[in-house]
Amino acid sequence: MISRVTGTTLRNAPSRIIDWALPYWTRGEAGRETPSDLFRVLYASWLVAFTLKVLGSSWDVSWHFRWIRDDLAPPHLLNTVGTVIAVALTIVHWYTGYGVDRLASRMITWGSAIFLIAIPLDLINHRVNGLDITAWSPSHALLFIGTALMIAGVIRGWYLGAQEGTQKTVVLGVLFGFFLENLHFPAEQQEYGVLEVASWLRGEPYAEPELMNFAARQIGRPVDTIMVTKFSLPVPEWVYPLWIVIAGMAVLVVARHVIGRAWTATAISAGYVAYRSVIWPLLVVGGFPPSTVPYVMIAGGVCVDLAFLAVGAAINPQSSGSAARITRPLVGAALVTAGVYGGLGLQDRLLDAPPYSTPSWPIAFAGLAIVWFAIEQVIRAVRARRQALV
Repeated sequence: MISRVTGTTLRNAPSRIIDWALPYWTRGEAGRETPSDLFRVLYASWLVAFTLKVLGSSWDVSWHFRWIRDDLAPPHLLNTVGTVIAVALTIVHWYTGYGVDRLASRMITWGSAIFLIAIPLDLINHRVNGLDITAWSPSHALLFIGTALMIAGVIRGWYLGAQEGTQKTVVLGVLFGFFLENLHFPAEQQEYGVLEVASWLRGEPYAEPELMNFAARQIGRPVDTIMVTKFSLPVPEWVYPLWIVIAGMAVLVVARHVIGRAWTATAISAGYVAYRSVIWPLLVVGGFPPSTVPYVMIAGGVCVDLAFLAVGAAINPQSSGSAARITRPLVGAALVTAGVYGGLGLQDRLLDAPPYSTPSWPIAFAGLAIVWFAIEQVIRAVRARRQALV
C-alpha cells in the first residue's frame, strides 16, 4: 500500500511542478517583484547547477592528466548537465524578469552566451591543434570568463533579492566560493603538473602511454623528462603565485566588502581548500591522478581579513581622503604577499607545491595593491550612489 502511494506521488510530481511553475511563465521586465517561493527555487537551482559544473570541472582536469581528451568523457557530461540547468535558468530570468534586476540579468545572459560560444570554439581548437597543452588557452579563457559573468550576476541577484539573515550570508559565501574556484581553475594545471612530473621521475607516470605519445608528437620530442615537463608545467613559474595573490585575493577582498562580516575571506578560502582536500582523495580512489592543494589560499584569506581588522572595515562615502581606502590596500597587499609566498615555501618543504618564482613577489605586492585600491574606489562610488538615491 505504501509503495503504491509513493509510486503515484512520484508519477504526479512532474505535473505538480508544471502546475506550480506555469503561472510564473509570463513576459516581464527584470526587477519585477518575485514571489518568495519562486526566488528560493531559482537560486537553489543555481546552486545545483554550479555544484555540478564544479564537480565536472574537478574531475575533468584530473581526467586529462591520465587519458587523451574525449568530447563525451564523463566529466564533460556532468559539466554539461550543470550547464543545461544554468542555461535554462538564464532563459527564465531573461524572459520573466523574476529574481534579478536589469544588470544581473545582463551579466547572466552575456555570461551564458560567451560560455556557449566558447564551447564550439574549444572543440574546433582541439580538432585543429589536438591537446591544449595549457589550461591558459584563449578558448578556455572564454569558458572561464563566461562562467565568471554568470556567477557574478547570480551573486548580484541573490544579494539584492534575498532577505537579510544567516541564509543570505551563507549563500553569498558559497557563491563567492564558486567564483574563486572558477578563477583559480587554470592554475590547477600547475597543481596537477608538479605531481605528474614527480610520477614520471619515479618511473610510475600517471598519464597513460597513449596520452604521453600523443603529447610527445604534438610537442615534437621523444617521451622524455623534457617532454613530460613541457606537457605538465607549460607556463612560467611566476604565473602561479601572481595569480593567487593578485586575482585570487582580489575576489576575497570584494567578498569581504559585499558580505561585510569579519573573517569572510578566511571562511571562503578555507571552504574552497576544504573542497579540494576532499575531492582529490575521492578522485585518487577512482584511479585518477592527485593534485597539490593550495593551502596558501587560507593564509591569504586570513591576511585579507587581518587587513580589514587592522585598518577598519567601513568606508565613508562622504570622505574624499579616507585612510582606509589608501592604507588598507598597502597593508593588505604586504600581508597577503608575505603570507602566500611564505606559505608556498612552507608547503613546498612539508608537502608539495607547484614551482613558483620567489623574486616575483614585488610584482605580486604592487599588483594586488593597485587592484585592491581600485576595488576600494569602486566600493566607495557605489555606496555614495546608493546614498544619493535614498
